[in-house]
Amino acid sequence: MVKGFAHNGFIFNFGQRTYVMGVLNVTPDSFSDGGKYFTLEAAVSRARAMVAAGADIIDIGAESTRPFSEAVSLAEELRRLLPVVEILAKELNVPISVDTYKAEVARQALVRGATIINDISGLRFDELMPEVVADFGCPVIVGHIKGTPKDMQKNPTYRDVVAEVKTYLQESVELAVRAGLPAAKVIVDPGIGFGKTTAHNLKILQRLYQFKTLGQPLLIGTSNKAFIGDVLDKPVEERTFGTAATVALGIAGGADIVRVHDVRAMKQVTRMADAIVRGNYD
Repeated sequence: MVKGFAHNGFIFNFGQRTYVMGVLNVTPDSFSDGGKYFTLEAAVSRARAMVAAGADIIDIGAESTRPFSEAVSLAEELRRLLPVVEILAKELNVPISVDTYKAEVARQALVRGATIINDISGLRFDELMPEVVADFGCPVIVGHIKGTPKDMQKNPTYRDVVAEVKTYLQESVELAVRAGLPAAKVIVDPGIGFGKTTAHNLKILQRLYQFKTLGQPLLIGTSNKAFIGDVLDKPVEERTFGTAATVALGIAGGADIVRVHDVRAMKQVTRMADAIVRGNYD
């Protein structure tokens, strides 16, 4: 049964409430807010605002992994990322997560005070990543992806998307555990939008409860994604209500963490959903 963990002085008690992870993209080309927080000053200001709005975790990404995106070099990712991590890890009273699949980026970020590593590849793109997270004993989010960001949306196919994603995530958990990381510190993410059609994404959300059989904390990242635009026929800047529906129903399906752009709005959604699903009302 999922309980929680402590690391870097932060305690997570899963099952009591839903944790809100605020997205901070320090990139020029991310799908939802690329370029808005590319400067150090803008990134730090945005993180402060998200914490003030109720974010429990700040997730910093310095390489866009949107569909058809190109990889950036190690040096460029570090140049964008590390100054922001250094400032925020010292200043904020919430844990810093770093969205990267490169082991060296993870290592340098953890040295500078990051608490969580968020690997969209489920520890597959860099064979050294399991060793790095185990050496630091840090929580890791293992995501599912089919292909790479550059090619993942080129006709992704599955016989049973939920079963196949579950198997992939179980194998990622095992990679971390074999490296020496306690299983309790491995958070699974079914990778909404990462090598999946709109129908696949909806099926995962319909059957999200099945991922709880993995026995791990569960994260979903649906915020503003293309499948919401497909269903509602709305551009990325008009997907707040669609995102809210996925967040609320995701919590009903067992999500422990929701990764979102609009922290203020989604904090209200999680509080209302928690009052219903978890009985968090007094």
